[in-house]
Amino acid sequence: MLNASAALAGLLFGLGLILSGMTDPAKVLGFLDLAGSWDPSLALVMGGAVAVGAGAFALAKRRRRSWLGQAMQLPAATRIDRRLLLGSLAFGAGWGLAGFCPGPALVSAAGGSAQALIFVAAMLAGMLAFSLVEGRRRRRSSATGTEPAPDSAE
Repeated sequence: MLNASAALAGLLFGLGLILSGMTDPAKVLGFLDLAGSWDPSLALVMGGAVAVGAGAFALAKRRRRSWLGQAMQLPAATRIDRRLLLGSLAFGAGWGLAGFCPGPALVSAAGGSAQALIFVAAMLAGMLAFSLVEGRRRRRSSATGTEPAPDSAE
């Protein structure tokens, strides 16, 4: 039941991305082009997503278990630190350069878009690089017996 629910949610999410135009890099870049011929239509999509997400998180905070009986796993971090800011900057730069963010890129790659396949390969390489750096950082801090600072960057 859990896998079927996850598959259905993923299918619904992908369909929503396609219908909203989020899988079209030209549409996304038109939305991000504030100084040129700005296309504000994705603002409505994002506003709707934020509203649904805010409501879902408000409901989830009051529950101990999901509707499928799984333990709720909400983010514990509440601080805005250097790592969050740098990650947000990297995400925004990639989005602005390529016109893709991870979800729409995966949907477009599944549809055979060469541009999306290149983006997904670069995204996976970045995730691997982060994992390697983070692992090295944790090993170094455990060897010295100190806890790594949450906002330190290498």
